[in-house]
Formats: sequence, C-alpha cells, structure tokens
Amino acid sequence: MQDAYYSPYYSPLVVQTAVDLANTLMPIKGEDALETVEQLQDFLDGHPAAAPPSSSSAASQGPGSEPGPESGPGHLTREDLAEVRAVRETVREVLERANADPAEAAALINDGLRRSRATPVLRHEDGRWWTEVTSDTDRRSAHLAATTLSALASVIATLGPARLGVCAGPTCRATYVDLSRNGSKQYCTRTCAHRASVAAYRSRRSSR
Repeated sequence: MQDAYYSPYYSPLVVQTAVDLANTLMPIKGEDALETVEQLQDFLDGHPAAAPPSSSSAASQGPGSEPGPESGPGHLTREDLAEVRAVRETVREVLERANADPAEAAALINDGLRRSRATPVLRHEDGRWWTEVTSDTDRRSAHLAATTLSALASVIATLGPARLGVCAGPTCRATYVDLSRNGSKQYCTRTCAHRASVAAYRSRRSSR
C-alpha cells in the first residue's frame, strides 16, 4: 500500500473517500448517513482529502498531507448537502457499473468532471513533483466531485474497471475499490467475507 500511496496516478486516501461517500447510502438496509447538514459536516471532518486546499496552503501540501482548519469551506448549508448528495449518486453509480459497463462508468466520470470544473494542478515539495485534480470553484461539492471521480478514473486507467465493485454479500450493497496486488476482492469487508463463508459452510452441511 505504501508504494500505491505515492503513486502519481491515484491516492488511496482519496479513493477511500470516494468509497466512503458512496457507502453513506446503504440501499438494502434503508440507511442514509447524509440526511442532515450535521451529518455532512461529520463526513467532511472525517475525510480531510475532501477539503479544498486554501490558496495560502495549497502549494505547500503534499499528496498525503491533511489540510488545516483554514482549508474549510465555511458554514455548510442545505444547498451544500443537496449538492454533495448528487455527487454521491454519481460516485456510487460509477462504483456499481464500472465492472459490468465500463463505457457507461467512463461517461459518468467524464460528465461529473466537466460539471465540477475539474482542474489538474502541478505541485512541488521536497524535490518531488506530483499532480492533483481539484476544482476551480470554492464549492465543497465541486472539489469532492473532482477529487473522487478523478481518483476512480485513475484506478480504472491503471488497474482496470474490474477493481471497482459491489459487495457480493447477499444482504449488502456496499461498494469497494480493490487496490490489492491480485485484484481478487469480492466483499467490502472481512466481516462480509466471513459471513458468506459461514453461510456457505452451513449450506453444505444442511445438504448432506
């Protein structure tokens, strides 16, 4: 994972932000963790990669650095919540469709990047150069769309669309991105994988 973290193509920190954003909605369980402005603030506080860099600190931040409080967007509103929920819908669709219909996933990503006014920026620190994608607006939702969708695009371009998926657990629709070497992930967490293994074992025993 260390090698992947410093990859010039994608940051696992941002990829995980995309997955976590999608998984704030759990359709089978009927749960939504982005129903209020307070919940949105909690999500953003827990995902520093979602914060747009401030003009004063952006040039000095490395790919894995956490933005300070001055990087925040200010007071969040119901409009911010609605915009982020729309971004979530796009991110989740990409994660759900990439494996089965990569062309459609690519179209969703490209459209989302255009609408967010995504802009690549060249950074330099400690003798290293890297690029990151952000938005040229100060809308938190636009920055979130630009960073998460560009990260998913980079995973598709470098590892293939099959690395994006939905948990194979029969009672789970959580999404995931597989950044492992062998690319064999089928479940969102080890918990889901264990449940599936136990269920399969019990099914085999009951059929004897």
